[in-house]
Amino acid sequence: MRLLIVEDEKRLAVSLARGLRAEGFAVDVVHDGLEGLHLAGEGAYDLIVLDIMLPGMNGYRVCAALRAAGNDVPILMLTAKDGEYDEAEGLDTGADDYLTKPFSYVVLVARVKALLRRRGSASASPVLRIGTLTVDTATRRVHREETEVTLTAKEFAVLEQLAIRAGQIVGKPEILEHVWDFAYDGDPNIIEVYISALRRKLGATTIQTVRGAGYRLVAV
Repeated sequence: MRLLIVEDEKRLAVSLARGLRAEGFAVDVVHDGLEGLHLAGEGAYDLIVLDIMLPGMNGYRVCAALRAAGNDVPILMLTAKDGEYDEAEGLDTGADDYLTKPFSYVVLVARVKALLRRRGSASASPVLRIGTLTVDTATRRVHREETEVTLTAKEFAVLEQLAIRAGQIVGKPEILEHVWDFAYDGDPNIIEVYISALRRKLGATTIQTVRGAGYRLVAV
């Protein structure tokens, strides 16, 4: 899943991004409200972590603008303020949750995962079944029949993108966009390394290569 962090405290933003990437998320970071609004409107994000006190445009206005444009992405607001008025204002503009600084990183991750589960349960089952393969996007666990298959965070993220569109061709650019982030400038062939690892763990015929187009997850 792909997250956007809009936070002007650069040290905090970098720390949050590093931790969330370790959890298996693709994370983009910006430090300005206007830039955050632009990126949120252009990118397909699963959740936005949005600070309130931002240069350019504050978080309240960013949130309100996204909702006015029909963007229903879950928004977790961050602020150094504390009080019912601030929380009410944030929720009135369309935020889904609210966290006051300083906060525990563990609590933030729990809130992020809760919002993503809520969004997933509202739209579709978090459990994807492709033949004998079961991919639980909520618990991030994978089973082949009754046997659990242990995957790294990145391996799971790649598999998840294929499982969501099982039977369809998923191109390398799409996988890079959702599993890594927009700032990734490394070798796009890194995807082949993860595809090979998944084939070793799930079975060689599970993921087909469609030359010049991408990969397809099939039922076996």
